[in-house]
Amino acid sequence: MRALFPLLRMSAALLALTALPPAASAQEAAPAKPTPADVVAAAPATDWRAIDPADLLVMELAPDTAGQPRRVIIQLIPPPFSAGWTGNIRALARAHWWDGTSVYRVVDNWVAQWGDGEDDKPDAKPLPGGLLVVPESDYLTPIETGPEDGRDFVLTPEKQEVVINRWIDSYAITGFAAGWPIALDDSGGRSGWPVHCYGSVGVARDLSPDTGTGAELYAVIGHAPRALDRNIAVVGRVIAGIEHLSTLPRGRGEAGVYDDAALRVPIRSVRLGDELPPAERPHFEYLASDSASFARYLHLRANRDDDFYRAPAKGVDICNAPVPLRQIVKGN
Repeated sequence: MRALFPLLRMSAALLALTALPPAASAQEAAPAKPTPADVVAAAPATDWRAIDPADLLVMELAPDTAGQPRRVIIQLIPPPFSAGWTGNIRALARAHWWDGTSVYRVVDNWVAQWGDGEDDKPDAKPLPGGLLVVPESDYLTPIETGPEDGRDFVLTPEKQEVVINRWIDSYAITGFAAGWPIALDDSGGRSGWPVHCYGSVGVARDLSPDTGTGAELYAVIGHAPRALDRNIAVVGRVIAGIEHLSTLPRGRGEAGVYDDAALRVPIRSVRLGDELPPAERPHFEYLASDSASFARYLHLRANRDDDFYRAPAKGVDICNAPVPLRQIVKGN
């Protein structure tokens, strides 16, 4: 399994980079105030991290009614998070298990779900052998805190440091680990977990103690359902093609399942990125969450004061500070 990208503590020097530039003198025109997009565009190459194609799921849906292709690309979350489920998902993808299944459930302001009705045992597509039964305890990842102020969080056993989101979140202490939004609890069991944001991909399951195998997946297509955190495994995020899920007709059957089978969207194939021919593999990068550019970006997401804004919010929900990603076209 791949380890998390190394993370650095958000030092006083790094935080200092979030200060706004000094005001222009009365004799010269004030420069345009930067936006988060400006910071992302100006980030040096050293602040970006490549995503291994082996960590991408490439899902090809049947073309739309106009004959246009529909590709959805999902980045799998790295260890130590949800490792049992992502291991199953890799096995399912390599077995080409999702080929011929469908997106069959779409709930407004909630999720789009795909698979083959794993809970409907008599009619469900047989699963490949060797899948893990993941315990509910794996919804959480152990953390340790520093002896002084409790803000020096590290994930165990990897001992990777977590960059804290010092802007307010209403649910928990929040931060970013290797470019992923996470929440932490430094009391009692001391643990961390990935959070549900727009585009997050989770493992559908039956009632507890069932945790799902990873064969039934959903993508969040509405407001962040943070109440699902620690109750369902987050295993990835859609990094391209979310519109092919979020714009689908809403299901009118029970729990948003399509009551008309004709509405189901066939899945032609799901492949890990490294299964594709080299020339067809997608390549993406994310803005490193331990970088000076990300610290600046996060500050501006919480304190917008560019030309459009009149009142800076002075805080931002973790899901309203999405980690910037960009696609890299090889050969250009």
